[in-house]
Amino acid sequence: AKCQCKVVPRQRTNCGYPGISAAECKKIGCCFNASVPSVPWCYNPKPKKVKKVCPNDPYARINCGHPAIKPRECTRKGCCFRAHPAGVPWCFYHRTVEE
Repeated sequence: AKCQCKVVPRQRTNCGYPGISAAECKKIGCCFNASVPSVPWCYNPKPKKVKKVCPNDPYARINCGHPAIKPRECTRKGCCFRAHPAGVPWCFYHRTVEE
């Protein structure tokens, strides 16, 4: 993503080899910016920001507990708990999404 390439020039870490082209740099998953001399032009992007969310779709839930699990026991396991609707897991895993 474009925002991952917004790295302060002095904090860039080299991702290519001397003389690498912009196209080749991007092809290997790196960022390219030749506007600042004496720093890497082909550099590693910032890591993607991700967060854990409880899925809204009850039918997309992946079971994280057992049928009689209590809310507290479920959340202690690091899972989501929603006691509705019937017929789907009430204790279920988070999903990871990009911010």
